[in-house]
Amino acid sequence: MVEYASAPGGVEAPGGVEKTWTSGWMWKVSGSLLLLLALGSGAVLFTWFFSGRVENTNPSGQTRAQSGSDRTGESDLQETLSRISSGAKAAVHLEGSHTEDGGGSGGGQRLRWRADQGQAFDQGGFRLWNGSVVVPRSGLYFVYSQASFRVACGAGPVPVPLSHGVWRHSDSQGGGAPLMSAVRSACRGPAPADGRGWYDAVYLGGVFQLRRGDRLWTETNRPTLLETDDGRTFFGAFAL
Repeated sequence: MVEYASAPGGVEAPGGVEKTWTSGWMWKVSGSLLLLLALGSGAVLFTWFFSGRVENTNPSGQTRAQSGSDRTGESDLQETLSRISSGAKAAVHLEGSHTEDGGGSGGGQRLRWRADQGQAFDQGGFRLWNGSVVVPRSGLYFVYSQASFRVACGAGPVPVPLSHGVWRHSDSQGGGAPLMSAVRSACRGPAPADGRGWYDAVYLGGVFQLRRGDRLWTETNRPTLLETDDGRTFFGAFAL
């Protein structure tokens, strides 16, 4: 017959293994605390979710008011986009178009640079002012331009000079000066049989140290012969 002997503070099981009341009580208390903690966390999450997602809807189910969390998200998105835009590298690409020039003798056409057509754009502080590109900050820039010409040549090979250049006005230099330029000759041979004339282009490009507030513009000797369709004549710059 197995005998059980009482011991202070606990109960002795068969085989001499002691089970204390204290150990069982601690497990029960720990389990209760964990259960209460889980219920409390669930209540907090439930309250937060519905307090941030309250929306008023009409009978058709359409939302009539944004939740506070949605408005906060939109504000954060706008702030992020603004920060990205302000940190974007300065760049500009302009496309040319013809415009009537009332000045000078007899008027005529002149080249106008536009930032709102074709693939044109500007960012990072570049702006177009009175036909010139204004440099937003000092630094190294790659400046480029292309002028495309369509020349109606005569019967004989009479060369027609075509020039295109980029100019810079800087307060540090006290005025305007050519940045780069080139000259090509069209009509170097007989006129094409289709009568459409010669097509030629002058391309310029180079790296320059520019200062904030410098103005860049182009000069072309025969603007009436320029081809401005499909982005054939352009002007731009970007920071390095």
